[in-house]
Amino acid sequence: MTNKMSNRVSITVFRWAGAWGPFRVKIPCGECALTLDIIQDTLSNELAGIEVQLGIRDWLSEWWKPLVKGGWHAPIVMVNGSVISQGAALNRGLLTQAVIENYATTSDLEGNHIYGKESCPHCVRAKGYLEDSGVDYTFHDVIRSERDLYEMLGRVKPIVGSTTPITVPQIWIDGGYIGGADQLSNILHRMVEPNYDRGQCSISPKR
Repeated sequence: MTNKMSNRVSITVFRWAGAWGPFRVKIPCGECALTLDIIQDTLSNELAGIEVQLGIRDWLSEWWKPLVKGGWHAPIVMVNGSVISQGAALNRGLLTQAVIENYATTSDLEGNHIYGKESCPHCVRAKGYLEDSGVDYTFHDVIRSERDLYEMLGRVKPIVGSTTPITVPQIWIDGGYIGGADQLSNILHRMVEPNYDRGQCSISPKR
């Protein structure tokens, strides 16, 4: 992956703590502690390899900052400035989805990728096109991998629009989005050229 801008994702947690005027929070918030533990564990597992900046704030001391974004009940979790959870221990699936989708909008793919599922005949057809042409690719199973699913959605929706139904396969060639199996077939018929140095084929368009 290469950056097209800074691809660090910001996570901010406003915990039930701090001071405002004569008010002081002295009792630890159990759900705030659970939320931080969930974040740390998710960063080490589902979100491993994604650069994240984690900030921990005291809600009572800075209550107005999340309030303008709709956050009013600690623990409040924000990803790149948007509230994804508040008032309860964090659902790690929400965190995973928000971080990956934000990361996908600020990073580029390199190489050839098919996002799909094993039972999809069009995905099988797309893989066959590339294999028959001798083209390397990476297959991402969006049913078995939550991370691959959210990354596919995060990359495709800004291109096709948020109201367009997302089907599989979704295909990138040389880092560029092309669409589905039919679009791949059209590109291969136009652009496959022998590459004797690699012993395989290149499907990069002539420049």
